[in-house]
Amino acid sequence: MAALTTPSAAAPPTPRRRSGQARRREAGAGWLFTAPALALVLLFIALPVLMALWVSITDWRGRGSPFEPGVPVVGLDNYRQLLAGGGLPTQDLGTALRNNLWYVLLVVPTQTVVALLLATAVNDRLLRGRGFFRTAFYFPSVTSSVAITVLFLFLFGASGAVNQVLGWLGVNGPNWFADPDGVLHLLFGVVGVDTAPALLAGHGLLGVSWWDWLAGPSVAMSALIIMAVFTTSGTFMLLFLAALQNIAGEVSEAATMDGANAWQRFVFVTVPMLRPTLFTVLTLGLVGTWQVFDQIYTLGNQGGPAKTTVTPAFLSYTTSFTNGQWGQGAAIAFILFAIIIVLTLVQRAVLRER
Repeated sequence: MAALTTPSAAAPPTPRRRSGQARRREAGAGWLFTAPALALVLLFIALPVLMALWVSITDWRGRGSPFEPGVPVVGLDNYRQLLAGGGLPTQDLGTALRNNLWYVLLVVPTQTVVALLLATAVNDRLLRGRGFFRTAFYFPSVTSSVAITVLFLFLFGASGAVNQVLGWLGVNGPNWFADPDGVLHLLFGVVGVDTAPALLAGHGLLGVSWWDWLAGPSVAMSALIIMAVFTTSGTFMLLFLAALQNIAGEVSEAATMDGANAWQRFVFVTVPMLRPTLFTVLTLGLVGTWQVFDQIYTLGNQGGPAKTTVTPAFLSYTTSFTNGQWGQGAAIAFILFAIIIVLTLVQRAVLRER
C-alpha cells in the first residue's frame, strides 16, 4: 500500500518570535500616535531653533531671507564680539547678565521656600477653609503678568500707594523706578562707602567692574523680584502640595515615635522625601527667571533706569528688533541657552541621590 502523504503544516511561531512581532506593532502604533506631536515640535521648535542658530553666525539685517546667498556669514564673530569684544555689546551683555543674576539669586530660593511653606500650611488637616486658601494663593499665578506689572507700577510709582504710606510715616519716598543705584550700594552709602574700593574698581567681567557686579538689584528690579515671587509661588505650591499628599502618614508617625519634634520631622523626613519635586521646582524656577522678558517689556522704559532692568532676553529682543542686528540678537539667545543648560546640569548634580 502506498504511504499516505499530507502537506506539512507550518510550524507555529515561537514565543520569542511572537514577542518581537508584538513589540514592533506596539512601536509602530506608538510612532503613529506621536507623529502629529512630533511634527508640531519639529515645525515650531526644532526648525526655528536651527534657523536662529544659522542667523547667529551671519550678519543678517532683517531684510529678505537669512538663507539668501548674499547674506554674509561671519562665523563666531557675533559671539566673539559679545563675549570678548570689549565694546558696548560686551558691556550691555555683562550688565544684562548682572541684572538677571541678582534676579535669579533672589527669586528662585525665595519662591521655593515660600511655596513649600504655603503647601505645608494648606496641607494641614486642622486648617479651616483649606480650599479657599489654596485658591487664594494660586490665583496670582493665573492672572495676566501684564496686569500685575501695571499694578506694581502703580504701587511703586512716584504717586503710588507705597509712597503714600511712606509719607504717612514721615518718610519722603523717592521715585523708585528712576533710581539707578543698586540696593547694596544704597546700603553701603548709609555706612559711608560711596565709591568703589581700589580692589573692586577694575575692569571686572564682560565690561562691568566688580563693584557694579556687587551693586545688587536696583529698586525697580527689586520691585520686579517681589512681583515674581508673588506670582509664581502659587504654582509651585501646588507641586509641593501634591508631593506632600503622597507621603505616607506612617512615616511621620514613625518619626514621632522616635522622638522627633515637628521641626525635625519637617527637615529630616519631609524635605528629603520631596527631593524629586524640589528638583522640578528649582529647575522650572531657574529656567523661568533666566527668561524673564514680559515684565521688563511692560515697564516701557527700555530697561531703565540706566539699564538696571535689562535682562538677556530683553537685550536679545532690542538688539534684533530695535537695532536690526539679528545675528547678535540670536547669539545672545544662544548664550542664554548655554547658561541655562550649564546651571541646570550643576543643579542636577547637586540634588542627585547619594
